[in-house]
Amino acid sequence: MKKVYILILLMCVINSVIGYSQVKIHGKVIDEENKPLEFATIRINGTALGTNTNLDGDYSISTAEVDTIDVVFSCIGYKTEKRQLIKAKGDVVLNMRMFQTTKELQEINVTEYKKQTGSMVKIDKNSYKFAPDVSGGSVEAMLTTMAGVNSTNEMSSQYSVRGGSYDENSVYINGIEIYRPQLISSGQQEGLSIINPDMVGEINFSTGGFSAEYGDKMSSALDIAYREPQAFEGSMSLSLMGGSFALGQNSGKFTQLHGVRYKQNASLLSSMETKGEYDPNYFDYQTHLVYNLNKKFKISFLGNAAINNYKFKPVNRTTNFGTSQDAKQFKVYFDGQEKDKFETYFGALSLNYKHLKNSNFTLLASGYLTNELVAYDISGEYWLDQAGTTGSTGEAVGGELGVGRYHEHARNRLKATVYSLSFKGSTGVSGHNLDYGVSYNHEKIHDRSREWELRDSAGYSLPSTGDAVHVIYNLASRQDFGSNRIAFFAQDTYKLNSSLGLFSFNGGVRMSYWDFNKELLISPRFNISFIPEANNSFAFRFATGLYYQSPFYKEYRLPISDANGNTIIALNNDIKSQRSVQFIFGGDYTFRALERPFKLSAELYYKHLSNLIPYEVDNLKIVYSGLNQTKGYTAGLDVKLFGQFVPGTDSWISFSLMKTQEILNGVNVPRPTDQRYSFAMYFTDYFPNIPKLKFSLRGIFSDGLPTTAPQSSRDVGYFRSPAYKRVDAGLSYALLAPIKEGETKRGGYLKYIKSIWLGFDVFNLLDISNVSSYYWVTDVNNIQYAVPNYLTRRQFNVRLTIDF
Repeated sequence: MKKVYILILLMCVINSVIGYSQVKIHGKVIDEENKPLEFATIRINGTALGTNTNLDGDYSISTAEVDTIDVVFSCIGYKTEKRQLIKAKGDVVLNMRMFQTTKELQEINVTEYKKQTGSMVKIDKNSYKFAPDVSGGSVEAMLTTMAGVNSTNEMSSQYSVRGGSYDENSVYINGIEIYRPQLISSGQQEGLSIINPDMVGEINFSTGGFSAEYGDKMSSALDIAYREPQAFEGSMSLSLMGGSFALGQNSGKFTQLHGVRYKQNASLLSSMETKGEYDPNYFDYQTHLVYNLNKKFKISFLGNAAINNYKFKPVNRTTNFGTSQDAKQFKVYFDGQEKDKFETYFGALSLNYKHLKNSNFTLLASGYLTNELVAYDISGEYWLDQAGTTGSTGEAVGGELGVGRYHEHARNRLKATVYSLSFKGSTGVSGHNLDYGVSYNHEKIHDRSREWELRDSAGYSLPSTGDAVHVIYNLASRQDFGSNRIAFFAQDTYKLNSSLGLFSFNGGVRMSYWDFNKELLISPRFNISFIPEANNSFAFRFATGLYYQSPFYKEYRLPISDANGNTIIALNNDIKSQRSVQFIFGGDYTFRALERPFKLSAELYYKHLSNLIPYEVDNLKIVYSGLNQTKGYTAGLDVKLFGQFVPGTDSWISFSLMKTQEILNGVNVPRPTDQRYSFAMYFTDYFPNIPKLKFSLRGIFSDGLPTTAPQSSRDVGYFRSPAYKRVDAGLSYALLAPIKEGETKRGGYLKYIKSIWLGFDVFNLLDISNVSSYYWVTDVNNIQYAVPNYLTRRQFNVRLTIDF
């Protein structure tokens, strides 16, 4: 009996200790205007414990009872606050007011990454500032390292998302849809991306399941917001491939931001196997002006002028390809030249009216003009030989496989204009955020195209009929027409905080009508996310919807062959929009390891595709059939680990598995973008004991794409190009480092300079020959040989960046 009393007494002591060994800290977090701050992070310093505020700014966290508890409050855009509790016990109320910060910091100490509660994910534009890539830190190059996004051409800003074509991605700058040139066929022609990274303020991106406010594209939505300067500021960047300059100013009511870029990458192109005189020149000017009439009205203007010239006189080319047992050599001597010009002009004027605290209205008018010319006359004499390999008995094996001439000619001119007028509104009612809008577009196309190719093999013109000389390919187009589109959308976003956790709902519908094919589209879309109260380190989301790909000019060009073998382009006004029914399930897990924040994200998706317009891809040129002929599907898994592997620097690793297939002429074939696997990484690190020296590494390893011969299709036959493998590395040294908080300010003229960075890049560090496309050699017996066109090899670059 005595032992029982002792045991009961011991249990009471243990319960007493356990009951008072935990401290519960709770309270409310507000901003300087006494408004609750949602998703602010509260963590216990020195532990892995952390939580977030809810929609009302409330939080609660428990920790072990110790002599001193350091509580850290942080939120993006606000100063980090710390409070110290001495010998805290039981229930402690700790409220916090946080203030916005406008100071320029060298780096941001991220305590936890924000969970994705909608279809769009926010990307930190500063993460990629010193990235070693050919484009000079473009937004698109950063996207290609994200899960589900692929690109196999480092000279291009075009990308494929989850099995979609380059044309299935919508891009918005300040709410205005952006169009790309139509005649681009290679990365050499493309030049500068329309997005100026020096002017970007915010990046939001969705790889699927996006809301109704984004237009009729099937694959992705990229939403860019240009920033409004807070004071006089500027930046300048110079490198061996060109330079950029940005200048901004704020006078209270009026803000202005200007950006100029110039690129001349002849040295990069000279690393390709085709030798000659490369003379590319790319120029771009953009401006963003904002004038605040009063507290309710604001006028803004966005302007862009881009002139890209590409001139090339090829001289010769030698390509070795094949295997060690079947090596071949292709040698060509050229005559002629190529002259391309792409001019793009864009302007948008908007009037914003803030009616009430929760209501905003915007009236927007914009105009877009592209003037494109692709002109070339290039002839060549080629030899295709079996290289000096050894046979099974060890003897040398070689010989001539083919010899011939060819002549390629093109005079393609395209002028396209798009005028838009739209109205958008946003209203908050009883916890609901209603967004709605209507738009009108007028499109006008002027097309004059003529191209042909003559091939001669062993003295015979191909195709050889014995009675006449024929060209192997010719095409002509002469079109002048205009059309009109009307679109409407409405959506509701609602957040519900319950005992189970935080729910976020978004549902809406998009409707559009196009008078060219008399087609009315209705696109319902819905997504839901959930952050459980039991463990708010997790977040789950589901999205579904019916998405359409409303055709633009390339998609409804219908090639028609006459009795003489000539191909004439007609316009198919019976074309229908491609359709995709999407189902996406994903989740995030945020955690801390080694005192650093990390986020693991994964999404599983399935897309049922119908009314597809089949196409083939040659380098960057997409050739559509002009008919709704196929149906198919896309399914895959995207995984991304994002975090600070090194304190103060963001890095990520992404991995994707995907399969996309269609039924073409009764045959199941992979779609041209069937990239079955992809691995990408971006890693940054500071050198030990040299805090001014930063190292960046960018790597991509992805599956090769299905390829077929010209004027053929995949149901006849196809093969896969080799996997795309590329690693770029860069070093950046701070000649003048940004001033950290608490440091003494610089004197003299240096006080006007924020930072000066000197960088050294090695493009294609491993010097891998990646294939962009193939040149097809046909002999008199109609046997075709695919000769690979390789992309750029290893190249070095030096850059200087000044921020002031």
